[in-house]
Amino acid sequence: MAVLHSLAMLRLLTGDQVQRLHVADGSAGTRARRARALLQRLAELNLVVRLDRRIGGVRAGSAGYVYGLSGHGQAVLAVDGPMGGRRRRAWETSPSFMGHVLDGSEVYVQLVEAERAGVLEILDFQAEPAAWRSFPGPSGQAAILKPDAFVRLGVGEIESSAFLEVDRGTESVPTLVRRCRIYAAYWHSGIEQAAHAVFPRVLWLASGARSVERVSRALTQLPADIQHLFHASFLEDMVTVLTATARGGRSA
Repeated sequence: MAVLHSLAMLRLLTGDQVQRLHVADGSAGTRARRARALLQRLAELNLVVRLDRRIGGVRAGSAGYVYGLSGHGQAVLAVDGPMGGRRRRAWETSPSFMGHVLDGSEVYVQLVEAERAGVLEILDFQAEPAAWRSFPGPSGQAAILKPDAFVRLGVGEIESSAFLEVDRGTESVPTLVRRCRIYAAYWHSGIEQAAHAVFPRVLWLASGARSVERVSRALTQLPADIQHLFHASFLEDMVTVLTATARGGRSA
């Protein structure tokens, strides 16, 4: 049931991510065998579907397969299909968007691993579309902010919250600027501050130096009075950046 709930929240997980989330005890070999048996059993019960794509190539083995909830799995949890749509037997998507969804899943997996290590406490985590925010735009029109995730963490005695954007290097600088301006409009609306007393930091997570540089370049094109809302970092440095922010520190 824990695996099914994770898939309902995150939409897709690789076999490796399922193992890291839900089979954390024992040797590496034992964890791998238990994860394979668990996923095989869920597939036999028609609760999950293994998609016809694999992450990491042939050498990744079964840990590289991608899994999603089946229509039966969605029914067992009494949830709708991905993104609130109708229930389906499987959720197919393009390879590029699948990679984006799995990057979001990796964010959650890394946070869980950090919590398990005693680095932080996950007080709230919302993936898409639960992380989305509706608000009136500058002209009164309905607008939607669509972060990849929202997280609220406890670090020692400090609480810290952030909107997370996972960048795969596919969007132009003007597109990134437009997305940042939506965050600024939501900040100006005051809705989040009224509900939670603070506005979350917007953390852009990129997988390579060129992506980080491109996001940083987009941030310099924003008005000076909103640049403090944003930060660009490598995906692998996410936990360090989030915990440093919570303690009032700075990360490069």
